[in-house]
Amino acid sequence: MMDSEVSVLGLGAMGSALAGAFLAAGHRTTVWNRTPEKAEPLTARGATGARTAVEALAASPLTVICVSTYDAVLEVLEPSADALGGRTVVNLTSGPPGDGRQTAVWAGRQGAGYLDGVVMSTPGGIGNPDVLLLYGGPSAVFAAHRPVLGALGDPVHVGEDPGLPSIHDTALLGLMWSTLTGWLHSTAIVGADVGGGVTATAFTDVALRWMKTVGAFMNDCARQVDSGRTPGGDFPLDLHLTTMDILVHASELRGIDPEFPELFRGLVRKAMADGHGGESYARLIGYLRKR
Repeated sequence: MMDSEVSVLGLGAMGSALAGAFLAAGHRTTVWNRTPEKAEPLTARGATGARTAVEALAASPLTVICVSTYDAVLEVLEPSADALGGRTVVNLTSGPPGDGRQTAVWAGRQGAGYLDGVVMSTPGGIGNPDVLLLYGGPSAVFAAHRPVLGALGDPVHVGEDPGLPSIHDTALLGLMWSTLTGWLHSTAIVGADVGGGVTATAFTDVALRWMKTVGAFMNDCARQVDSGRTPGGDFPLDLHLTTMDILVHASELRGIDPEFPELFRGLVRKAMADGHGGESYARLIGYLRKR
């Protein structure tokens, strides 16, 4: 049953996936792209093809735009400014925080609601309810369109500031890379152990269970970072250092590059040299921030 209307501007790989997810969820979907041929697979599935961006914007109260750059966003929207009054634009184009904030100001001048957002997935993940999409902008605007945006994945409002999704995007990608690198390093150690015969798949099953405990550590550290108090409890930095020494040694024994564990061991050594050995891992935030 068609219970809402949405337009999608920009039909690259991601934009096409977004439009396809709206269609799959039963939303009446209008699509537009500078190259009209890109709309054909979607119109074959029931989407309405718009001849112009203005026509697409006028067709729906909610428009999602996903193009190459923020400059391209304005190139598409500026000629359509008269059609924006009273409508909402959700911008899922990747870019720096300042661009999202500037675009929000521009959209506000046209009388439009505006959410800036990021998709924490490749196009193939769109429509999966576990895939994270982050939005920034007025909470009332987000609440009004959350049911429709839910067709794309798990919609999370990160704050009123439209620059916040981009900041989260960068930070979460850093977390992904550091986690994947740590997993690869650990997989290499386990796989290199003489007589172990542990496959990456078997080790990962154990590692994913361990990540629940890591998540609990993160929650504890988050509370300490926010409070500015970092008591070591039963796992202070001096104990972290002892276990890191073992990890570095185990890497060297098995011919695995120890550079990755040496990176965080170096941070712990700095903190301990400054007299923080009895504090928690959260104390290292001060060594990561610029002084």
